Amino acid sequence: MTELQKALVDIGLRHTAEHLDDIIATATKNRASPTQLLEMIVDAEQKERARRSLERRIGRSRLGRFKPMSDFDWAWPKRIDRDAVERALSLDFLEQSRNVVLVAPQGLGKTMIAQNIAHQALLGGHSALFITAAQLLLDLGSQDSARALDRRLRYYCSRPLLCLDEIGYLSYDARNADLLFQVVSRRYERKSLVLTTNLPFSDWPSIFPSAACTTALIDRVVHHSEIIAIEGESYRRRDAQAAKQARKPKPKS
Repeated sequence: MTELQKALVDIGLRHTAEHLDDIIATATKNRASPTQLLEMIVDAEQKERARRSLERRIGRSRLGRFKPMSDFDWAWPKRIDRDAVERALSLDFLEQSRNVVLVAPQGLGKTMIAQNIAHQALLGGHSALFITAAQLLLDLGSQDSARALDRRLRYYCSRPLLCLDEIGYLSYDARNADLLFQVVSRRYERKSLVLTTNLPFSDWPSIFPSAACTTALIDRVVHHSEIIAIEGESYRRRDAQAAKQARKPKPKS
């Protein structure tokens, strides 16, 4: 590395230092003026920093692999409000600290939609965290002191968007209900939630059968929320049946 490249690294222009020869060659070829050269450097640095920032946010989001919305079969569900889903994907709810709740039986794409909402938020420059309800409650419940618990609660409440997946698949005791209530309450009217559940709110008491805070929890989730209900048969069951049918031997003619 040349002295100039080292100096560029020292002042934070790492991308320029790494690509200095290419930048000079391009500027020479295009007969760029000093101002144009500086504009090239600034533009390249901004793009590189945006790329690195996006990579960091995606890495911290726990989003993992997911199918894009271009793969979503809108014609399969018996009922789905496509306009509401597309509004959620446009992230209008984030500006107003509103929530999005996706209510659907298993296998109808609610997790896929939630993952795409989180991804759109990341692309838009926001921080997001995608986690199942079971993972969140296991983490919070494992904290061994009030200080450690408060630190984890602040972690879950600091992201502009928290996507909480699979509420309703397991039942929880009163302590877990209280922990979830704290997360929802701390984010209430401050930061947005995206929740997926396989149960209507009338059945949520079955998730927290011994909890006194269930009604208050539901009230805070529902208030300022876009509730998107999806009805129909499971995609996965359809695909499994189609694969089974394809494996059947064809009758000999």
